[in-house]
Amino acid sequence: MPSLSVPSLSVHDDYMTPPYAWENIAQFLPKDKICYEPFYGDGKSGEILRGLGLQVIHEDTDFFTNTYDFDYICTNPPFSRSKEVFTKLKEMGKPFVVISPCDKISTQYFTDLFAGEIQLITPSYQKRINFEKLVDGKPVAQHRNKCPFGCFYYCWKMNLPTDLVWLT
Repeated sequence: MPSLSVPSLSVHDDYMTPPYAWENIAQFLPKDKICYEPFYGDGKSGEILRGLGLQVIHEDTDFFTNTYDFDYICTNPPFSRSKEVFTKLKEMGKPFVVISPCDKISTQYFTDLFAGEIQLITPSYQKRINFEKLVDGKPVAQHRNKCPFGCFYYCWKMNLPTDLVWLT
């Protein structure tokens, strides 16, 4: 049987967060605390979050080995590493807001980590987050920027006003 060549996930898992995705939830992000945006991508998320009045650490370093001093995390991690990311977040014990596909909430590992502890912010269907695709750090011209699935903002220890916040 021939071996299958699997392309590098770094080529296929680089989707940048559009400004409106952060603007939509700015009211829930504490401006008097230090926010850590650990997944660098093209570097624009840090700029956008700073533009919203947040104090942000956003550097091109390894999330899994960092030693930054911060109060909470706000990020859109590579979806292919979700299990590893959420496990590390739980170990860190810091509040977070993470953009991730809606179906994440029904996975066994996520339930084991966060059952009864997660709050959700859900964008309206009309405002689905459409990520910008990058390959080798450059936008993909033929990419439609139309995400075929919905995402939630998964929140832990963020003290939202309700466990489910609907954006309109």
